[in-house]
This record gives sequence, structure tokens and C-alpha cells, in this order.
Amino acid sequence: MKYVMLIFQGPALERQAALPPEEQKQVYADYRALNETPGVTPMPPLGAAENATTVRVEGGRTLTTDGPFVGMKEAVGGAFILEADDLDAAIEVAARVPAARYGGAVEIRPSEVYW
Repeated sequence: MKYVMLIFQGPALERQAALPPEEQKQVYADYRALNETPGVTPMPPLGAAENATTVRVEGGRTLTTDGPFVGMKEAVGGAFILEADDLDAAIEVAARVPAARYGGAVEIRPSEVYW
């Protein structure tokens, strides 16, 4: 089964930036290790949420808004695709994402094909 793993940074970026240099290096090493995990298809890092543009179509008109379209405090900071046997295996990988340890979260969504 394929899962989309959405990484919500929340306060994780600030907390990681405040870590001593050696601990920051470990965070980067942890992300590298995740990207090398069998079944993981990494995506390039996302830019800052404040640089996002959101597109909607209403009444046939294209509307754009600066910034992410979220109704929450945290915006998506990254994502990857995971091929795993089941949700429990996906949860184990999500728990390895450094952002989850530093105040962020990882949302796991089963990937569905509609076409």
C-alpha cells in the first residue's frame, strides 16, 4: 500500500534551529536516513509557506491568494511517499520524522488512485 506522508513543521523549525550544532547535524542525518529507507520516495523540500500561492476556481473564475490555504496553525513543510505493508509500518516510519519529535506532526494518508 502507498501512503502520502505530510510533514507539518509547526514549532519544529524554531526548536531545531535552537539546538546545538551537533544535534542539528543529527536532525539532518535523520532526514537523510528517512530518504534512504526502502519504500520511501522523497520529494524535494517545500519552500516557505509565506511564499505559497493558493488557486481556487469559483464560478468559472480563477482566484489566487497569497500564502497557503489552511485553517490550522501548522502548514505542510514537506511530504514523501511511502510504500509499506500496512498502517502500522507507516506509523513506525512517521515516528522517525524529526519534525514529529520537535512539536510538528506527520499526517498519513492512504494513496488512492481515481483514474
